[in-house]
Amino acid sequence: MLNHLTIVATGGTIDKIYFDDKSTFQIGAPQIGEILTQLGVAFVFEVIALMRKDSLHMDDADRALIRQTILAQPHRHVLVTHGTDTMVETARALAGIPGKTIVLTGALNPARFQGSDAVFNIGCAVGAMQALPDGVYIAMNGRVWDPARVRKNRAANRFEAN
Repeated sequence: MLNHLTIVATGGTIDKIYFDDKSTFQIGAPQIGEILTQLGVAFVFEVIALMRKDSLHMDDADRALIRQTILAQPHRHVLVTHGTDTMVETARALAGIPGKTIVLTGALNPARFQGSDAVFNIGCAVGAMQALPDGVYIAMNGRVWDPARVRKNRAANRFEAN
């Protein structure tokens, strides 16, 4: 049973907002807390706004910081919101953290946009995390993936087995 969910927000499309009249995007504040509050979830959650990065700009130091942050959390269930382009790489870097069920999710369209997949992906991740054993997983496109066996197909804009 999920009593407490720690959310580590790292940025990515899920948190993107329009920045100016030229329709360029900037990563804004994490949207997941507002989404979960609106949904009236029946568990306690906390959001750690760790960084606001497009995942294409993440490096090994960022992944080490995410890992250290998760290791420092007292609770078992950790959801990481992350950009989709390098989500698989980060999930693989989190392998081997003991005593935690870690699920990475994100969105292919910003959460603030009508028709975004953000709410669906977050719901899938939260539901899956309650049934999964300890380990690291990716929840995208209505499926739960083992990071060692998935890739993002950029042309089709979805995750699939590799």
